[in-house]
Amino acid sequence: MDTAELKVASIQMVSTSDLKENLATACRLIEVAADSGAKLIALPEYFCIMGLKDTDKVLAREELGSGPIQDQLSAIAKKHGIYLAAGTIPLVAKDANKVLNTTLVFDPNGFNIGRYDKIHLFGFQTQTERYQESETIEAGDKPGILKISNNGNDWTFGLSICYDLRFPELYRSLGQVDCHIIPAAFTYTTGKDHWEILLRARAIENQCYVLASAQGGIHQNQRRTWGHTMMIDPWGDVIEDLPEGEGFISGVLSKEKLNEVRSKLPALAHRKL
Repeated sequence: MDTAELKVASIQMVSTSDLKENLATACRLIEVAADSGAKLIALPEYFCIMGLKDTDKVLAREELGSGPIQDQLSAIAKKHGIYLAAGTIPLVAKDANKVLNTTLVFDPNGFNIGRYDKIHLFGFQTQTERYQESETIEAGDKPGILKISNNGNDWTFGLSICYDLRFPELYRSLGQVDCHIIPAAFTYTTGKDHWEILLRARAIENQCYVLASAQGGIHQNQRRTWGHTMMIDPWGDVIEDLPEGEGFISGVLSKEKLNEVRSKLPALAHRKL
């Protein structure tokens, strides 16, 4: 592989209400993705628990830097020598009845080198579906950026989560990045109409890769998530797509491709606002 390239992978799950089962599934899929050569691997939102009720994640919350979820993820990142963008983990919030829905990133030595607390909280209601994240999640207030080095090349990643995808101003505020990592648990209802087009829009307008990791199937609580874990290039083309069920996709980030797109259509340089 060219030194100006980075192999990445994105995992899709159908998480259950059993924390230990979900961690075992995540570790198994991480191992397979790492064995395929991926140096950075992303997990989906709520990978560690998709509870029978919304308050289940509050019971599973951990203090930053301490707890079985973080300990196991740190250990597996170190074991395989990878960067691990760990989907979302429920962390202790100021409100004792809520959690922070947080992406933590672990480096090849198992150290936590990145954090982003979900800013935009999902709310959606029809005659048959209702979701109100603000009832159990405390919103973050700081955008997330991750910088890593691999084979002499520096890579910059934007960190966002699921519903954030609908707010392009967040992505603009992060500035120029090589790739946006977006863990999600999009509902089937909204995903079938908006997921792919939003992901491709974020890639096109920011002239960068998008690596999206999703929940994809029918869960124990009867919630159905859309799936379609994807990798999209800076021109907006879908490189890989996993429609449903557990598994992973992989692809290569290329500095040459980023430079090609940005030089032939220098939209980022033409910005006025």
